[in-house]
Amino acid sequence: MAESVYNIGDGPAVRVSLSLPEGTATAIRDRVGKREFSAFVTAAVERELRGRILDEYLADYVHRNGPIPAEDQERARKVFGEVFAEESEWPAAS
Repeated sequence: MAESVYNIGDGPAVRVSLSLPEGTATAIRDRVGKREFSAFVTAAVERELRGRILDEYLADYVHRNGPIPAEDQERARKVFGEVFAEESEWPAAS
């Protein structure tokens, strides 16, 4: 039987062990509570993975096609700014 392959964010949960600095763990618990700790870490890891994949894609694009024109970069900044501005659940940094 073939092993299932899952995309980022898909598949059943698996138990893993990780070590965090105590201050980081405390800050997470203080923000989201003990019950949401794993969900918070999962979301953070998924964002990091997607960001790295995007960085790899952009580096490959630039390698194959040359630099991205400044006007396209500015358009992308505006789109990203609008998308992230809609994330109203993000609390202000403390």
